[in-house]
Amino acid sequence: MSMNDRGTKKWTAMMLPEHIELLKKMWEETDYKEKPILDEQQIAEMELKLQCALHNNLTVEIKYYDKPHYSVARGKLLMINAGTGILRLGEKEIDLENVLDVYID
Repeated sequence: MSMNDRGTKKWTAMMLPEHIELLKKMWEETDYKEKPILDEQQIAEMELKLQCALHNNLTVEIKYYDKPHYSVARGKLLMINAGTGILRLGEKEIDLENVLDVYID
């Protein structure tokens, strides 16, 4: 190994914790996803699936917007509260306005 080629030693000395923190923040910003806008037909179809799953005690998989990315929750639907706009899936509470898609098993 020559004197000019120091490999990773050259770069690790320059990586301060502040640099690493800034890089993580930059990666989070580039991975940020916007909440999609759903049309009325998609919303009506999801509401129908949710009601069907609730009344028939079916297992559902719900894709929802969890700022700044998308998440998926799976389980039995316990409650839909239209007044507060929250549905309960096991221990998880999800805002109805953040629901993107519903899959029934």
